[in-house]
Amino acid sequence: MNNVVLIGRLTRDPELRYIPSTGTPVATFALAVDKQLSKEKKQEFEAKGQPTADFINIVVWGRPAENCANYLSKGLLAAVQGRIQSRSYEANDGTRRYVTEVVAERVEFLEWKDDNRQSFNDPGSDFPGIDGFEPIDDENIPF
Repeated sequence: MNNVVLIGRLTRDPELRYIPSTGTPVATFALAVDKQLSKEKKQEFEAKGQPTADFINIVVWGRPAENCANYLSKGLLAAVQGRIQSRSYEANDGTRRYVTEVVAERVEFLEWKDDNRQSFNDPGSDFPGIDGFEPIDDENIPF
C-alpha cells in the first residue's frame, strides 16, 4: 500500500510548467510538515540549529496543478493526499540523481491566496457573513 497524507505550509510558490509534447500542466512545490516533537525537544532542536519540520517535495498533474499555481503561495497551509514516488535521472554533469517525492492525487487548500481577505484560519478573522461565530482561545478548550 502506498498512500500518504500530509498537512503543512508551502516553502515556496508552486512552479507551473506544461509538458511540451502533450501540453499537460504539472506543478511542483514543497511542504514543511512539522515533526511531532514535545515542547522541550522542539526547543532542543532549535537550539542546535536542527530542523523541526520535514520538507517534502510535491508534484501535482492536470487541472489540480493549475489550481495550485493559482490559489496557493508560500506560507499557506495545504493538505496533500497521494503516493510516494522514487525516480532517478542523469544530471547535466553526467551524475545520476535520485529523487523521492509525493505525487498528489488530491490537494486541499486549508488557506487561500487572497490579498484582500483574511483567512478563516486567521485567529483575528471576523468570519464575515457568518452570524453567531467568534474566534475562541484554544487554551480554554477542556480536551
